[in-house]
Amino acid sequence: MSRRKRAAKRPLRQEIVYRSRLASMIVSRILKNGKKSLASRLFYQSMAKVKVKVKKDPLSILNQAVLHTTPRVVLKARRIGGSTYQVPLQVNPERGHALAIRWLLNASRKRPGRDMGSKLANEILDASKRIGNAIRKREEVHRMAEANKAYAHLRF
Repeated sequence: MSRRKRAAKRPLRQEIVYRSRLASMIVSRILKNGKKSLASRLFYQSMAKVKVKVKKDPLSILNQAVLHTTPRVVLKARRIGGSTYQVPLQVNPERGHALAIRWLLNASRKRPGRDMGSKLANEILDASKRIGNAIRKREEVHRMAEANKAYAHLRF
């Protein structure tokens, strides 16, 4: 039996203003069509708006928002005997943070308005207060996992 080697993870470049891995992950996820300077500008605009509205460290608000949005369980489709079951699995922290960032950005993109910086800032503020569409997505995943916990014995 041959074992495949996993590709080595490339270290994520730290973003320059906040020197935070989380901030650089968010800038990388905002990125569209390779325009990193635009993505970082949008991120810094949203952090400035968070700082103005809350008058606290925006990085701590961002950490709080991601922490509140991070799921504890996820659903994986498992096909057994012709039928597909949604099996709840615990999520490791790195994957949970990636999901939280994705949900935050998707929710902020779907918000009404034109300015992405303000939409992202408002979604971060809402998530830090445990409201908003990203939190709703997390609650929906947790409800689905609770409903399908009878299939937890079918883990991979």
